[in-house]
Amino acid sequence: MKNSIPLMLNRALTLLLITVFVVSPVWATCGGGGGGGVGGMSGGGGGGSTPTVYYVPWKVRAPKDPAPLGLVLYWFPASMDELQKSSLRASRPLSLYATQCISMEVGDTQVPNADKLIGSSKLPVAVLANADGTPITKLENTGGKLKVEQVEKLVESEVKQRESALDDQLKDARARATAGDKETAVKLYRSVADRKCMFPRKAKDAAKELKKLGMNDIAAIPPAPVFDRQLSALIERTMQRGLVAEMNSHYTLAEKFYLKAGTMDPADPAPLRYLGELYRHHIGDWAKARMTFEAILNMPVDSLSRAVALHGLGKMTIHEGEFKKGLSLMEQSVAEFPLALAYRNLAVYWNSEGDFARGNEYTQKALALDPKDPYNLVFAAVFMAAAGKRDEALQIARANVRLLPASYNLAAIYAQNGQREKALAFLKRHFYQYERYQSVRAKEMMEARVDAVFDSLRADPAFIALTHEADGRLPMPMKPMGTRAGANR
Repeated sequence: MKNSIPLMLNRALTLLLITVFVVSPVWATCGGGGGGGVGGMSGGGGGGSTPTVYYVPWKVRAPKDPAPLGLVLYWFPASMDELQKSSLRASRPLSLYATQCISMEVGDTQVPNADKLIGSSKLPVAVLANADGTPITKLENTGGKLKVEQVEKLVESEVKQRESALDDQLKDARARATAGDKETAVKLYRSVADRKCMFPRKAKDAAKELKKLGMNDIAAIPPAPVFDRQLSALIERTMQRGLVAEMNSHYTLAEKFYLKAGTMDPADPAPLRYLGELYRHHIGDWAKARMTFEAILNMPVDSLSRAVALHGLGKMTIHEGEFKKGLSLMEQSVAEFPLALAYRNLAVYWNSEGDFARGNEYTQKALALDPKDPYNLVFAAVFMAAAGKRDEALQIARANVRLLPASYNLAAIYAQNGQREKALAFLKRHFYQYERYQSVRAKEMMEARVDAVFDSLRADPAFIALTHEADGRLPMPMKPMGTRAGANR
């Protein structure tokens, strides 16, 4: 029996599902301000010895999003439970295909040709389609579930089939060149070279032949990702070992594993994404962080990796005093892919600028991505305290006092409630227990000195002494939060 539109996910429900789905792992960091680390995600995928590293960048296509360039893999889920638990959430092959002009999209009623894509299939269903929405092939569910291995094979089969067609085209071009028909040979080779996004290896073969024919105006072609199953599994295990090390505060060891994974597959943006956040948030080597994030932006990447890089550059740029430029980068980040990390730091920015209403708006967006995450709750409680809901904020703080990564924001809650000693104690815990590197500590101390949530402590000799190693990169003072909060109620 054919599915009717009312049986499919509508746009409002899908948007709700995808915000819950996008960034809702268990482990999280939320240090000074908005937090960071673990590849820019809210967590490490449940912890343990095999945490999730390769999240598939599933998105709901917005009306303003650019049209897809290659293929589109549609996932039409049947329920919220499926979105939260499906094996389609994590996959290295699908994450890599997302860097090769294959969009990963959660389908709903707003998808063009939705009825043709789904046909008579019962949800859930996965459909691979051309950029114009023409369906190519479909994977039906088994027992109400889609298996990620089968979805990977669905995409792999189509890519290999198209790659085989390019082999035939290259063979034809060589024959034309041998026969002296240079003009036709060049056209055929250029056609293959133009497919460099999805087929970089074949594009390189074509570029090599074009140079033999005297054509030297060929654009650079990126390396091809590693899809070999054994090597891919080794890369993923190496990344997992790095993430476990990072989650246990062994940052030098984490760096070692991330670098090793990156050398095994230079086309994989995930090692760079995790490295960039490690350098920015934990180690404090912003020169390396900037170089790493810029490398991500200069290679074919998925939307999640691009969003993390834009956010990281934006956060550092703001600290270095270029506020509007940094803001623009963070706004580009959330437009690319919704990250709780970026929403939290946008909230921090607008709060510091005196726009409490906008700060609260971004806080709520971060909270919507995972309303039960304790770190998101503590962060939101900072703004609750500023808005006068101090008892509610204190209740959240007391329930989460053992969360070491939340120490900075716990201090902010107590400071706004006039509990000086507790605020100073949590700040000290943040600087000297949570933070491990002096370069990071100096930046965090500077942010604390200008952070409006610590207005009540700014002239306190104990606070000044506690933050005496601040790097001096941000202007002081900022407007009192209390004044702003009242003005924006």
